[in-house]
Amino acid sequence: VINASQKQQLESASYSSRYALGLFYEAGTWIDVPWAAQYITDNPCIRFISIDNKKRNIESPEIGPSVVVHTTVTFGSEHLDSDPAEVQHLILSNLERIVPSLPKPDSIKCQKWRYSQVTKAVPNCLGQMILHTQPLLICGGDGFTRSTFDGCIDSAMALAEAVKSHL
Repeated sequence: VINASQKQQLESASYSSRYALGLFYEAGTWIDVPWAAQYITDNPCIRFISIDNKKRNIESPEIGPSVVVHTTVTFGSEHLDSDPAEVQHLILSNLERIVPSLPKPDSIKCQKWRYSQVTKAVPNCLGQMILHTQPLLICGGDGFTRSTFDGCIDSAMALAEAVKSHL
């Protein structure tokens, strides 16, 4: 469906890798921190921590809280092919040093994102790429702009304009 030039453009995009760790607690568990989310700048493993229900303003006595942890890009790249149990242990060890008051979770989910955020967007596409015109096939997303909310909006607008011009 795509030509060699399009394939080359698409393959030239690059993405960072990282891990996310979810810690899930039973209802009634109290997580005693004075913040809903925190950006970490001085840890080689952890970049972001949020008390997800607090961040989303949906605290409830019926639903247990959850903590979401995102690793640094460097950590994600260095451990991309590591054993998931080892990665989880490393993240938890770092988390315990940052937030020693966290209670023991009921369950944990460690998720590898091989393609997390675009580091180099598809060149010369301005938010979208028309792969085929009959039938119309267009691709877009932050891989065609940048990994920010604004980048996603810019791509959505470019996609809408491309569809509109083919109606």
